[in-house]
Amino acid sequence: MAKEKPAQVATADDAEGESAAPKKSGFLSRKLVIMVAAGLLVAGGGGGGYFFFFKKGHSEEKAAPVVVKAPPAFLDLPDVLVNLQSQNNRSSYLKAKIVLEVEDQKLVEQIKPLMPRVMDAFQTYLREMRQSDLEGSAGLYRLRDELTKRVNLAVAPTKINAVLFKEIVVQ
Repeated sequence: MAKEKPAQVATADDAEGESAAPKKSGFLSRKLVIMVAAGLLVAGGGGGGYFFFFKKGHSEEKAAPVVVKAPPAFLDLPDVLVNLQSQNNRSSYLKAKIVLEVEDQKLVEQIKPLMPRVMDAFQTYLREMRQSDLEGSAGLYRLRDELTKRVNLAVAPTKINAVLFKEIVVQ
């Protein structure tokens, strides 16, 4: 008779040994995939950074045309002296030396005949101001913006760039 091989009986040690081997190989493959992905991410980031800083910068420098702009022209206005609104029956005055900034000298010549209209707009607006409206730099910025709007309305279709203050005294 032929000898039969005895059936192998699985022991607890054998079961752990068989299950541990697949887990270890799965762990290694996951670790390998993560390392490869991280390497690709670093290489892609390095390539993108190189392109952004070195390749892109050179093309922009060559493509930018140089535009030479003429300096602006300035128009001095007569001194403005107005009595401000007062709540306590005490007189307070505003004295200002104002300059208009325009694109070029041709616009200055267009604005000069309209100066009575500009001065009227200034006088009527400034007489309604209170001393508290002019306090601090924020008050002066608001005043500059309002005067710029009023001058542009008075000299339309000509346009000024800015109202500049040479001197402002509030007493």
